[in-house]
Amino acid sequence: MAKTVTCLFGSDSQASSVVRELEQSGISQGKICLFTASGSNRMWDGTSGYDNSSSGSHHDRVENYLVTNGVPRDDARAYAEGVRRGHALIAVRCDDDETDRVVDILDDDDVLDIDERQSAWRSEGWSHQGSGATDLGATATTSAGMLGGSALSGRDDLYAEGRGSDRDEVIPVAEEELHVGKREVSHGRVRIRSHVTERPVQEQVSLREEHVSVERRPVEGTMRTGSANNGDLFRERSIEMEERSEEAMVSKEARVVEEVVVRKDADRRTETVSDTVRKTEVEVDDERRSSGVPRTGTTDKNR
Repeated sequence: MAKTVTCLFGSDSQASSVVRELEQSGISQGKICLFTASGSNRMWDGTSGYDNSSSGSHHDRVENYLVTNGVPRDDARAYAEGVRRGHALIAVRCDDDETDRVVDILDDDDVLDIDERQSAWRSEGWSHQGSGATDLGATATTSAGMLGGSALSGRDDLYAEGRGSDRDEVIPVAEEELHVGKREVSHGRVRIRSHVTERPVQEQVSLREEHVSVERRPVEGTMRTGSANNGDLFRERSIEMEERSEEAMVSKEARVVEEVVVRKDADRRTETVSDTVRKTEVEVDDERRSSGVPRTGTTDKNR
């Protein structure tokens, strides 16, 4: 059974972000309806009821559109008032297999609680009365649940048919279903940063130095005497010596001495979620005195 999930958001930007997330999750564009105070609207595929040429205000047209397409009159009026006050409305038509996914996305921190908003508006003088909009023959819906200000509704043709009868008065028998979704929450983060530091180091090295010295000394005796004709004494000579020394040279080599590994592990746990759901039970008091008719009875609670 097709359902409609409706949420009110505080601003156009918040609603636009949620619409993009819905589309990225696989929800068809034609199933997403959006109304904003600025007039950036989009309708469901194959629907009508929003007439730009009508004399009513923008929020009157929003109310008419919602009622025409199956949203209860009171809910439509409240959502239209939210649009008039600058909020943004998202309504998504989804099948049973899409409902949980849509609710998970719409259950955002920015979603407004429509009941709280209505209470605040009433305290400011809002009477929740119609603004003159004409009832365009809405199909009745029955409420199937509430989630943080969003109404989850499903069509009930039998209920609608009963309301239209001139002879029958119908009490709807409703039952809530519990839908449990999941969302990710942050429990903090681990951040590791590396930076470079410097420290002074000293090493000792032995260096060699050479020194050339020149010494003049007298020669005694006849060891160095020679004949004047000995040309060897007067031969020109040249002697060279080079001084050398060692100096320190510095080179550095980097090597890995340790590794820091960051790893994230995930485990699963099962958590039991407890809540209460409501169910309508009908008691029948039959005061007729006909002997063939039972006096009292109740509805089948297993229905």
